[in-house]
Amino acid sequence: MKNLHKLLIASTLSLTFLACDKTIDEPQRVGYTPASVDEKAGAWKTYVLTAPTDATLAAPSSTSSAEYTAELTDLKSRSANLSLDQQEAVVFWGAGAVYRWNEIARELAARYNVPPASNADGKYPVPDAANPTADPKFPFANPPYTARALAYLSVAQYDALVSAWSYKYKYKRVAPSKVDATVRVALPVSALPAYPSEDAVVAAASATILKAMFPGEVAFIDAKVAEHRNSRLWAGMNVESDLAAGVALGSQVGAKVMGRAKTDGMSAANNQTVTAGMIEAAKARGQTEVWTSQEIPVRPPMLPNYGAALNWNFDAATKVKLRPGVAPLPGSDQFNKELAELQSMQKNQTREQARIANYWSDGPGSYTPPGHWHRAAANTAHEAKFSEVRMARTLALLGTAVHDAGICCWETKFFYYTPRPQQYGIKTSIGLPNFPSYTSGHSTFSAAAATVLGYVFPDKADAFMAQAKEASESRVYGMIHFRSDCETGLVCGKNIASYAVARGQADGSGL
Repeated sequence: MKNLHKLLIASTLSLTFLACDKTIDEPQRVGYTPASVDEKAGAWKTYVLTAPTDATLAAPSSTSSAEYTAELTDLKSRSANLSLDQQEAVVFWGAGAVYRWNEIARELAARYNVPPASNADGKYPVPDAANPTADPKFPFANPPYTARALAYLSVAQYDALVSAWSYKYKYKRVAPSKVDATVRVALPVSALPAYPSEDAVVAAASATILKAMFPGEVAFIDAKVAEHRNSRLWAGMNVESDLAAGVALGSQVGAKVMGRAKTDGMSAANNQTVTAGMIEAAKARGQTEVWTSQEIPVRPPMLPNYGAALNWNFDAATKVKLRPGVAPLPGSDQFNKELAELQSMQKNQTREQARIANYWSDGPGSYTPPGHWHRAAANTAHEAKFSEVRMARTLALLGTAVHDAGICCWETKFFYYTPRPQQYGIKTSIGLPNFPSYTSGHSTFSAAAATVLGYVFPDKADAFMAQAKEASESRVYGMIHFRSDCETGLVCGKNIASYAVARGQADGSGL
């Protein structure tokens, strides 16, 4: 274990690498004893499960049984004389199951955040879920898709862990090293019961969601699951039956959460037949000039019917109430004022404005604004030494709020069909979105995220909201949005997130 101890020390040092959101210095995360094991979490309110017992789990064998004794013997063998690769896996996964699977999901989103190119006929082929590795690969993990994937991932992790906590404290089977002190452990051991393994629960639930969201990555995901599972044996943290129970429980919950995903309306989100009616309706409401694609060849709008998808924290009628009023119309005094601001900025953009615009761009090849905020949340929860279930709760509150924000933002975009600055000669260096301008997605996502994180981490609320405002302002600095798109998006994001906060205040977590 001497080499593993050195790895743990070395891993606390700062590593330098290029992250998706252009952050350079990133400390490597390592395991910790949680500030609280949240022993009452088995009674917290879930999202998809109606009760923790919706997923079933048999009682474990006694720690005095011959079966368990044999498992202990096997565990001692597996946790002795680890190779360097095994030690590295222990350190990596020891940072936290929820933390690492959220990270993996973000990396998958970045890998698939590539808009399809046009073919020789000047058309844009649509990625095919039935043939995910063909060109263009499925999915195109744009911001709405990523927001949805991360929401379902976090909900599955959270619901599965609430169920796991319920069974942990029902059966109260302690960690192997507390049964036999000669078991060598490589990670901190808390007072949390070991059956079912929370790591195995998270891995199974996460794999179920991610295989559905990224069907071309099944082999990669299976390999991560196997490594994660083995790391718990190598670290001396769980016996085989702890892990098997976790897989059974996590798989059940993951399947139930995917049942919701299959009926949430996403399958109709890219229905291009609805756009003609949307344009006519916007014109009938007074829109004098509608958004049109500025790409050559013209690219169809991205997910025009995404706004009709099912929300997490409120119903369809509330979604309509949350829709803001109309943006300044082309030719109006306010519109001309905002256009003039962009025209001036195009001539006199400062280095600092360009830096902010590029930092927050989160465009193709990144894990998008939703992923950017999930990373911030996961890191902050890790620094606070949250238990696995509280970490999952944090990301579920964030994920559902950000997903709701995306749905509401897209509903607004295609309700008003407002033109983008590029239709008036404004140039941008940070991408050319193929959807209407009002409201700003970055602003709506960011304000929703900052509002939730300010609730979970009240001492950091001002800092999170300052980041959201900078993210919003970056879209003006990048000359990709009018100011009213961004300012209204901030207000909308806060309003949308208030429903997630209200849910959190009533979920029984004591926060």
